[in-house]
Amino acid sequence: MSELFGTLSDGTEVHRWTLERAGTRVEVLTYGGIVRSVQVPDREGRTANVVLGFPDLEGYVTHPEPYLGALIGRYANRIAHARFPLDGTVYALEPNNGPNSLHGGRAGFDKRVWAAEPVEHGVRLSRVSPHGEEGFPGRLDVTATYALDASGALRIAYEAVTDAPTVINLTNHSYFSLAGAGHAGGYELRLAASRYIPVDADLIPTGALEDVTGSRFDFRTSRKVGSGYDHNFALDKGVTATPEEVAELHDPASGRTLTVATTEPGLQLYTADHLGEPFAPGDGIALETQHFPDSPNRPEFPSTVLRPGEVFRSETVYGFGVR
Repeated sequence: MSELFGTLSDGTEVHRWTLERAGTRVEVLTYGGIVRSVQVPDREGRTANVVLGFPDLEGYVTHPEPYLGALIGRYANRIAHARFPLDGTVYALEPNNGPNSLHGGRAGFDKRVWAAEPVEHGVRLSRVSPHGEEGFPGRLDVTATYALDASGALRIAYEAVTDAPTVINLTNHSYFSLAGAGHAGGYELRLAASRYIPVDADLIPTGALEDVTGSRFDFRTSRKVGSGYDHNFALDKGVTATPEEVAELHDPASGRTLTVATTEPGLQLYTADHLGEPFAPGDGIALETQHFPDSPNRPEFPSTVLRPGEVFRSETVYGFGVR
């Protein structure tokens, strides 16, 4: 089901698509591919929205920086010094995070209006990112399909093709608030990652993959998340052809659980310590499935290069339950 959600200053209409199946109700916006709402029950059967969102379009337009629920591209996370080499050419991007490029630049995928069409139990968004958009090479034809499966899990499947060599790294930037409100630091997290990626003061990878054993980065056994995380974890499974479960987030108070399965090799844990009004720091937890940050400048990391004739595919599944 689709309905008008708002209109941008240039007159472009933004629509809200509502998906409902097996006790899960999801709202997706054509602006930024945003997951605006995910309604699921707690252990007592009481339903609440478990992702952070704004009540109207103006909220997303005037507060873009948290990237609430947004589809992030062309390149999720950071590219150091807003430049990268590819096939002998150095491409300069638009810096928007100090000297670095973050989440695709100043006008990334999160600030674009996407075309939408219905699919079984879901909606498919699509757009063409032209050659040179935010400095990235190649025309990129992208689709993102949001659908609910028979269990009520939200599946987000991305596909893209290019007419020239380029780089691509897509994710969803939802902040999960399993209690429906309040600080999320008391949630418990299990994460199948034996290594994480250390970063410098600008959150750019040092190039190392560090063992989590004995550190605050060890979530291999479920424990409270706390705060102070904006780090990428190297998932033990690596890149896979189909989604494999890598994480579980649990709110002991409501009983709600979130499981994350993905084809991606990395997961960015962000405890939202810098969220501002109308939210408070730590009001949600982002679990962003993706390739590693700054991969175009790190040949030792899994490649994010896409070439003509290839098809980029990535899929992540968010499952909801109680215990």
